[in-house]
Amino acid sequence: MRVSRLFLPTQREVPAEAEIPSHQLMLRAGLMRKIASGIYSFLPMGYRTFRRIEQIVREEMDRAGAQELIMPALLPAETYMESGRWQVFGPEMFRLRDRGGREFCLGPTHEEPFTETVRNEVRTYRALPMTLYQIQHKYRDEKRPRFGVMRCREFVMKDAYSFDRDAAGLDVSYRAMEKAYRRIFDRCGLDYIVVDADSGAMGGSGSQEFMVKSDVGEAVIAYCDACGYAANDEKAEAVPAPKPGTAGQPVGKVHTPSVRTIEELMAFFGSSPARFAKTLLYLADGVPVAAMVRGDRELNETKLANLLRCSELEMAGPDEVLRVTGAPVGFAGPIRLAVPVRLVADREVAASVDLVVGANEADFHLEHVDPRRDFPPFEEADLRTVADGDACPSCGGPLSLCRGIEVGHIFKLGTKYSDALSCVFLDEEGKENPMVMGCYGIGINRTMAAVIEQHHDDHGIRWPAAVAPYAALVVPVMVTDPVQRQVAEALYERLRDAGLDVLLDDRDERPGVKFKDADLVGIPLRLTVGRKAADGLVEYKERTWDKPVEMSVDEAAAKTLERMGPYR
Repeated sequence: MRVSRLFLPTQREVPAEAEIPSHQLMLRAGLMRKIASGIYSFLPMGYRTFRRIEQIVREEMDRAGAQELIMPALLPAETYMESGRWQVFGPEMFRLRDRGGREFCLGPTHEEPFTETVRNEVRTYRALPMTLYQIQHKYRDEKRPRFGVMRCREFVMKDAYSFDRDAAGLDVSYRAMEKAYRRIFDRCGLDYIVVDADSGAMGGSGSQEFMVKSDVGEAVIAYCDACGYAANDEKAEAVPAPKPGTAGQPVGKVHTPSVRTIEELMAFFGSSPARFAKTLLYLADGVPVAAMVRGDRELNETKLANLLRCSELEMAGPDEVLRVTGAPVGFAGPIRLAVPVRLVADREVAASVDLVVGANEADFHLEHVDPRRDFPPFEEADLRTVADGDACPSCGGPLSLCRGIEVGHIFKLGTKYSDALSCVFLDEEGKENPMVMGCYGIGINRTMAAVIEQHHDDHGIRWPAAVAPYAALVVPVMVTDPVQRQVAEALYERLRDAGLDVLLDDRDERPGVKFKDADLVGIPLRLTVGRKAADGLVEYKERTWDKPVEMSVDEAAAKTLERMGPYR
């Protein structure tokens, strides 16, 4: 392809809306353009990389024995109602009605349609195991789209679903998909970690995420170098730390005028944050719930929502806090609430013996509170988010935290959907059994952005060869020079004839402009044809190198084919 014919609208300035490197570079390098909030179109250069990632995914899924099909994106409400997820998805699901008034949605995920299809077509154990997949557009009405294609409202996902006779069969299918995912992300050149994860709205007995390490990742990963334990912060178990305090002291009521925050309480009582327990009021599907964690801890809303089995969880507003506690925000506590509600305490709080809590009265707190002695009936659970240095739940060693980008997620669904949709098979004795399912997703857009996050520098993208839009770029320094142009054209045709996707920058532009565009777009190899073209010499430079190497045209062609040939 000749650059003079290429639709490549690069930008020199960083777009104001772009906060992270991948978003900035995908816009600056002309890979995509914004259509609306959270909705992007891919331009030719970006779409080439997009398709290369798709092809890697397709090859590894086929290699693992999965079969590709395609489902509609416009789906009837009945299927989701049958599984109970029409309400679970809440406002993230795009819903619409046709002219006859029938309800539909734009598919946010496809467990139900796949299960329905297999239910209608497969009856015997002889057809199992089976794994089906598609590469399909998904739609979710994100409350806050951000970071370009990292969190958007329309995206492309590879989603696969396995169907087995029993849990042992699911284990085999699950491991096959895990291995396929590792090959996919290895081929994409990603540094990733596999972590235990929360199954969320998908349900099921267990799941793992493939997380690309990145400072801009929205997810937090807790991992242990000693034993290899790894989980995202929604799933990582928080081991209670030892608690200070003396048991048996009577509860005392303390006047704390305008003392609301943990920092203010620490100063007022002259104590460490471990002595305080905060009571947080939530609405779980509209019903008030009180949850407690230690003063210096962060409540994990995913853990709380899973415990409560609610679809929507939100902090209660000031009016609701006043109604339930009888006090303004900042003085809520578990004892003598104005309106009795379900009370859940983190394990650290439950194990404490000398706490300071809100008194449910403006400007007052209670001290020397022993939960097991003084609280009303409550539930004990792991409710907090892990912190750096916490004890590993597997070996007791210290946990470390890093940020990551989720690019893949695999689930053991079990019979959640096959039970709900009556997806059964007949065994050897003619008895009906529910199929045991797994679900496996990869975000194509997000994988592309994650590659850029890990492979860029101050000048632009540094594509790994396997996903680069073009293998090499031939740049005549002076396109008007007949010798340079002739050598560049011959080298370009030679590489094309050998099967490589090659660009020829035949624009009548200054060399600096061409080199800046080359670095911005990130083509893995650049072959510069300059003043020594008459002597049969060109410059060979890989994108990750600081300086080019001079070699003959034949040597440069051979080196390029050696380096990029495997990715044709």
